[in-house]
Amino acid sequence: MDTRNSAFRLRLEAVRDALKREGLAAVLVPSSDPHLSEYLPRRWQGRQWLSGFTGSMGTLVVTHERAALFADSRYWVQALGELAGGGIELIKIDSAASTQHVDWLGSEVARGERIGVDGNVLGLAAAQHLRGVLNKAGVGLRTDFDVLAQVWPDRPGLPADPVYEHLAPHATLSRATKLRQVREAMARAGATHHFISTVDDIAWLLNLRGSDVDYNPVFMAHALLDMTGATLFITAGKINAELQAALAADGVSAAPYDDAGRALAGLPSDAHLLVDPRRITLGLREQVGVKLLEAINPSTLMKSRKSASEAAHVRDAMAQDGAALCEFYAWFEHALGHQSITELDIDEQLRAARAKRPGFKGLSFATIAAFNANGAMPHYRASVDSHALIDGKGLLLIDSGAQYLGGTTDITRVWPVGAVSTAQKRDYTLVLKGMMALSRTRFPRGTLSPMLDAIARAPLWQQGLDYGHGTGHGVGYFLNVHEGPQTISRATPEPHMAMEPGMITSIEPGVYRNHEWGIRIENLVLNVPARLEPPSQFGEFLEFETLTLCPIDTRCIDRTLLRRDEIDWINAYHATVRERLSPLVGAAGLAWLLLRTVAL
Repeated sequence: MDTRNSAFRLRLEAVRDALKREGLAAVLVPSSDPHLSEYLPRRWQGRQWLSGFTGSMGTLVVTHERAALFADSRYWVQALGELAGGGIELIKIDSAASTQHVDWLGSEVARGERIGVDGNVLGLAAAQHLRGVLNKAGVGLRTDFDVLAQVWPDRPGLPADPVYEHLAPHATLSRATKLRQVREAMARAGATHHFISTVDDIAWLLNLRGSDVDYNPVFMAHALLDMTGATLFITAGKINAELQAALAADGVSAAPYDDAGRALAGLPSDAHLLVDPRRITLGLREQVGVKLLEAINPSTLMKSRKSASEAAHVRDAMAQDGAALCEFYAWFEHALGHQSITELDIDEQLRAARAKRPGFKGLSFATIAAFNANGAMPHYRASVDSHALIDGKGLLLIDSGAQYLGGTTDITRVWPVGAVSTAQKRDYTLVLKGMMALSRTRFPRGTLSPMLDAIARAPLWQQGLDYGHGTGHGVGYFLNVHEGPQTISRATPEPHMAMEPGMITSIEPGVYRNHEWGIRIENLVLNVPARLEPPSQFGEFLEFETLTLCPIDTRCIDRTLLRRDEIDWINAYHATVRERLSPLVGAAGLAWLLLRTVAL
């Protein structure tokens, strides 16, 4: 008997019993929390608890007759395995931004029926779209239905870990300066008050960090600003007396976490409240009775543009991270063939290598160590119950990153184990060509970031290849490894996605062949002014400075597919990597570094 799947079927039965009690036809369970976070505290991992699907993105819908999980191509293979036998069907969607589940509800639920959702974890923009579709279908929406409160008997409580300050020199702008800058943006928008729910915005604005969420150094809180002060709504006990006094000196007071809604409801009648409709939940929006001004959070734009001082700290963090990788790969290549190595061992050894580096605070996401067929799942994660032995021949994909006081890292490399086939070399080289093509691009300042996506795909498209995920995401400064507003992807371009100096973004094209192998090569890059001689007469141009420092394995390259200028780029990159990392590694790491950066 498959007790795992029996447990998930029983949970679905409990959900359907709750639907009957409440007179509802269906329930929508998003992967979300009251802050619309990507990575969720255990209390809000309800979609995972109900379905068994452990991917970070996905939407669950349960009706009386059917249960469906909507997930994009990064998770299709993983989801099919994790959902098997649990009574939930996988519906494949094009991208994480897809709203196919909304259309599905509109067609599955009969006119006159109602569906339920917890408005406290449903984004305002998502709710507006959901209501529009359901209204056309004649389906009602109830937004005060927290099904998890009824069916999850041992549901975790709020995180209780303490909050701490991000201090100078790594915090390069004071809390008072950041608050002043946000208030200046409020004044330009005509706002008297500003409400922030996104936890990375709050952490950045107040120079605070926490550990409420795995991998991202953030904490659960809301913030309400006016022109002279600010209130931080946070669980009692998370801020000690010393930190509370430091916050008070900058006009920031603390209040209970659950008081945020009441504070919104109690705003003065003449208040003009600035909110970001994509970064606030419906439940909190419904508390507001004053004039609303809708725009992207000023802090979201500000924190995406790293200062020169922050960029300098990031370069140092990248060098320390690269040195840790050299030490790891020296161990790996020496141990390969002499001792048993699994995907789990790679995760453990990488973490240990990074933990020795100054400023290390933890990993920035769960390490992906994926051998051969496992690499075909872009968000694969090895577990004690399911992992591969690194043995025989094939390709090993390692996507990993770390949090340092001076920056956040994210890097993907692919390494050969034994002989590499001609087909594998071809895929690898085409992915590398796409990564290089975008890395070398110059573009006008203000270019909308999705417009750059096709540059990385072009070498792959030319050979009839493609990949289902975005090409690049913004990266925080000792904050979230996935950060907006810029995204190099197939997203619909919007004005706030304009590329500006100081933004850090990943470039990570890939190719994935189901049940065979996966290839992804990823560097982080910084937007910097283009070095044009003479200067352009057509406005300001930007280019990318590659920040990531780690060799790109040349044994997997089919040199016949590379142009001379591409070979020159690889050689120049490896010369930089060798120069920057040589002083930071021991003898074994240095020997490996010199071997893997030999010029083509």
